[in-house]
Amino acid sequence: MATDLELSITGMTCASCAARIERKLNKLDGVTATVNYATEKAKVTFPEGLDPAALVEQVEAAGYRARLPQAEAEAVAEEDPTAALRQRLVVSAVLSVPVIALAMVPALQFTYWQWISLALAAPVLVWGALPFHRAAWTNLRHGAATMDTLISMGTLAAFAWSLYALLFGTAGTPGMTHAFELTIAPTDGAGSIYLEVAAGVTTFILAGRYFEARSKRRAGAALTALLELGAKDVAVLRDGRETRIPVADLAVGDRFVVRPGEKIATDGVVEDGSSAVDASMVTGESVPVEVGPGDAVVGATVNAGGRLVVRATRVGGDTQLARMAKLVEDAQNGKAQAQRLADRVSAVFVPIVIALAVGTLAFWLGSGHGVAAAFTAGVAVLIIACPCALGLATPTALLVGTGRGAQLGILIKGPEVLESTRRVDTVVLDKTGTVTTGRMSLVEVHAHGADEDVLRLAGALENASEHPIAKAVAAGAQARVGELPAVEEFQNLAGLGVQGVVDGHAVIVGRERLLAEWSVHLDEDLARAKRDAERQGRTAVLVAWDGVARAVLVVADAVKPTSAEAVRRLRGLGLTPVLLTGDNEAAARAVAADVGIDEVFAEVLPQDKVDVVARLQAAGKVVAMVGDGVNDAAALAKADLGLAMGTGTDAAIEASDLTLVRGDLMAAVDAIRLSRRTLATIKGNLFWAFAYNVAALPLAAAGLLNPMIAGAAMAFSSVFVVSNSLRLRGFRGTAPTAAPVAGATRPKAPAPVG
Repeated sequence: MATDLELSITGMTCASCAARIERKLNKLDGVTATVNYATEKAKVTFPEGLDPAALVEQVEAAGYRARLPQAEAEAVAEEDPTAALRQRLVVSAVLSVPVIALAMVPALQFTYWQWISLALAAPVLVWGALPFHRAAWTNLRHGAATMDTLISMGTLAAFAWSLYALLFGTAGTPGMTHAFELTIAPTDGAGSIYLEVAAGVTTFILAGRYFEARSKRRAGAALTALLELGAKDVAVLRDGRETRIPVADLAVGDRFVVRPGEKIATDGVVEDGSSAVDASMVTGESVPVEVGPGDAVVGATVNAGGRLVVRATRVGGDTQLARMAKLVEDAQNGKAQAQRLADRVSAVFVPIVIALAVGTLAFWLGSGHGVAAAFTAGVAVLIIACPCALGLATPTALLVGTGRGAQLGILIKGPEVLESTRRVDTVVLDKTGTVTTGRMSLVEVHAHGADEDVLRLAGALENASEHPIAKAVAAGAQARVGELPAVEEFQNLAGLGVQGVVDGHAVIVGRERLLAEWSVHLDEDLARAKRDAERQGRTAVLVAWDGVARAVLVVADAVKPTSAEAVRRLRGLGLTPVLLTGDNEAAARAVAADVGIDEVFAEVLPQDKVDVVARLQAAGKVVAMVGDGVNDAAALAKADLGLAMGTGTDAAIEASDLTLVRGDLMAAVDAIRLSRRTLATIKGNLFWAFAYNVAALPLAAAGLLNPMIAGAAMAFSSVFVVSNSLRLRGFRGTAPTAAPVAGATRPKAPAPVG
């Protein structure tokens, strides 16, 4: 049996490092590892008999450091990891600016300027570039080469050549000057120094690393923010008294108090009180939901109204917030197919570049050009080739995309999901709970006379019954006419309906058979309304009082307000919607017509839902499935892309690729849009990172690129890729609509004011 573990890795400086650690871990028997440079995490699957300490030893054998999760939890909170890098960058920049200015502007080249440049450049090369030299040496001891090897070789070569020219050539003579040129002219090299290259390249690459590290922290901020959403302490009710305890000490079954303005400490069920709960932090919905006794609430949401007493049902890692965070982190630690290709390229790229640099040097020397010209071209090749941007292209976009998704209530389980969203052409929508609310509602009133009278009398009678259809009628009546009158002589007639006295009227509500027993018959208009409702698969409830049939109330599983718009937008994304339900054909067709779906699979048994998905796939369709129930889990797993409503069951969520925290079909539209945009960003990043190296290498080899300019351009390419990924933070979801959060059974209402 295999076990999953997540190691924190330190000491990685580029994608080649990640690839090396991955190879080293995968050499262990039964171990499968994925190392992510951007998150600095290794996700490892290993056999039960293997000691996790062996994984740490394997990473350290490769020249890096690793921490097990327990050790990480016990570790003291680290300071800002960018602080040391920032200090190194600032000192290097202050020392490098005069060196570069003296080299580029002949007018500033006073007597002995070259020796001042040496004094300023030496600390930059020795101390400023120390992380590159240290990493290069570590890799050399393990028989490997990474991008740090290229940087270290290039800067040391430039400095060593300058030192040689100053001590043994003509470059050290008083009054020596040389012009700054972007193109290389033949020269003997003994009079040329490249201190500005050694100092400038180091500073530019440190700047690139610093902004890259800072951007990576910002990219992962969504996950950090998600984990920090929860409450820190909670007022628990014990022996009738409130006691403040840390949230970590809360147990399942504990009853706790949530006052107005406080965060709900953990997932639970309301036992006492009613309020409006702002779930926007977790679901992305801006409109609070009304909750009362029996309603489920989610940890980290805010109580916007009255005092609530909640019984904890989930604590710690089992809460919805913790599971959301875990899903996001798992997704960020995975690798898309495109990233695996980039890793393979970067792993062989460094040795090829070193060989190319040596070849460039040999070609220039062999063609009769000066040593300086040959040397400059070789160093430029080493520096321009660093494929740092290639290693960052996928992880940063994935980091930002999944983090932004979490903020919008869209949880992407892994990077391979992104590739699926591009290929999908058909979306299968489960009807109940996905397109519809999953609850019976009063949708139509066909009455002789005033609707208000019918609703008041029928609603009052039905309000005394526990039947789901009766509850739907009562709720609909209350919403339209307000408070309902009292009922006398109430009687529930099993299978037929209810009867009683309301406001002095003998009222009966139920089936046609019940009316017939009282010798009450429907006229043609009401009979037609009943037939029409039944033809559409809806339930017709008949109302009569004082011996006369008064109305037909139509009850149905109501379509969610956003479903029709969501279907239209899914079509706009190039997807063909299909409705799938176990409900009867008439009801399914009526819902499909309401939302604009042409293809319907009705009266499908739960076990047959998988067959419908398989049939569509066999017809050449790439299928996405949206569902929320246990009976949808197998179909969600079978589909090419499974999207589970967060309002649904755990089984459905586990089987899906994407989880939509909002119980709103519009979230499916946002999920596919965000996934496609993240994938497009990854592809754009890979193109620019790779195209940049391919285009620049020939220029460097041809001697047309000064090494310092090459260093600046290389650093800029990494910053460009990270900045391009950060644009995903501006992704805007569709405006959230009135849809209930998990477990909520009441309609939305604005939070009370004051």
